[in-house]
Amino acid sequence: MKQRSSGTTDPQKVLVSSDQNGFSRDLIARWQMQPHVPEFTALSSDLLRGSASSLFDVAIVGDVRPERTAAVLAHLNQSSLLTVYVASVGEPVHTLRRDYPRLIVVSRHDAWLDTVVLLTEEILRRAELSAHISRVEEGARAGQKHATLGRYMVEMRHSFNNALTSVLGNAELLLLETTALNPNMRDQLETLHAMTLRLHEMMQRFTSLEVELQCTEKASRSEKMIDPISYATRV
Repeated sequence: MKQRSSGTTDPQKVLVSSDQNGFSRDLIARWQMQPHVPEFTALSSDLLRGSASSLFDVAIVGDVRPERTAAVLAHLNQSSLLTVYVASVGEPVHTLRRDYPRLIVVSRHDAWLDTVVLLTEEILRRAELSAHISRVEEGARAGQKHATLGRYMVEMRHSFNNALTSVLGNAELLLLETTALNPNMRDQLETLHAMTLRLHEMMQRFTSLEVELQCTEKASRSEKMIDPISYATRV
């Protein structure tokens, strides 16, 4: 499951590689019977090596030309793309699993289409869950950074307010000197005074927000402490 920068997710993408058109056609037709159908890209074994595996969530490979099988399986075994390989009739499944441990090998049998579809769906579900967990962890890390910044602002608020009060008081005293200041200095001092008042107002808003968050947190804790039985009786 690929994630865009905006936070939305792209449709899951499945790469199907085969040298027989019937393999891809039958597989995709069988998948149409499922509730959720991903996006498919069908490639021959000759084009598989040049494909960008990072664009796909999983690959399904089968019915590859005999002279290409070893090279294709070796390439897939070295890539990071999760791959389901459908072994042809007569291929030694145990040997394939030993030689290519990163591949998921499915033997060809009467219900191989059902097996491959259900297996690949489970792989996609796990990939989606893993992507969701990564997004949650990323959000938690960002929240922790914001919480650290918030705690720092709370700790420094009083010192910052004291500094603002000092600057504001001295600016007001200087503005009382009607004769000692030339027009340019008075304009600059009035600007300093106005900006200090604005900073002070911003800090007051931050203080109000902190109080509001504390009240919300207390209310949330109180709701959790309510006895479910007594609450149900009151309702």
